Amino acid sequence: MFLRRFPAPAKRAFSSKVSDEINLRVLDELNQEMQSIFGAEPPATMDYPELNSSIGSLESSKPESSRQYEQPPKVVTEDISKLTHVGVSGEAQMVDVSSKDNTKRTALACCKVILGKRVFDLVLANQMGKGDVLGVAKIAGINGAKQTSSLIPLCHNIALTHVRVDLRLNPEDFSVDIEGEASCTGKTGVEMEAMTAVSVAGLTVYDMCKAASKDISITDVRLERKTGGKSGYWSRGE
Repeated sequence: MFLRRFPAPAKRAFSSKVSDEINLRVLDELNQEMQSIFGAEPPATMDYPELNSSIGSLESSKPESSRQYEQPPKVVTEDISKLTHVGVSGEAQMVDVSSKDNTKRTALACCKVILGKRVFDLVLANQMGKGDVLGVAKIAGINGAKQTSSLIPLCHNIALTHVRVDLRLNPEDFSVDIEGEASCTGKTGVEMEAMTAVSVAGLTVYDMCKAASKDISITDVRLERKTGGKSGYWSRGE
């Protein structure tokens, strides 16, 4: 057998790393001696149908599981998770929604404010020094939804048709459960408005109660449901 690089060099040798000092005549003699033993080297373009047939038979006899791992992975050319707020060169941008249809859009979000038993009892009895905690937080949440585009840089200024913020004291874990809903008829969704509403309401609860405790935490800010637009209906857990 002869070792060969592709494309085949003019001088053939067994080693792929031949020093410049080796005498070319010695290489020719070595190759001639190998030809006298093994015969002339076959052309590089020669086809071997019998060998190819044998290889094909071996491939077909392999277990299906082993052949699956030998196949190259499929390349997904369609990017279904494109970030619309990132431009072609990576810069931040505001999405152009002018080509979208006006549809009825709603979004429902929620969060939880963990008060602790002592503060919970004070809020329940309406004995906080700053006044009605739940009432003030409700108005703050509605106002927060209307100010979303001023707070979140790339949000569109949406003409909201409805905002609802509800706060409920939960005695099971001494918390305030907050739910916020936003609606509009437009070209982009109101998910951020709903989540901003509950976030601002939660922060307001903290501000109203921080004199009694600094150990209050705001948790589980999340979108629960949305409707409208190209993606249609979405609900957490469905």
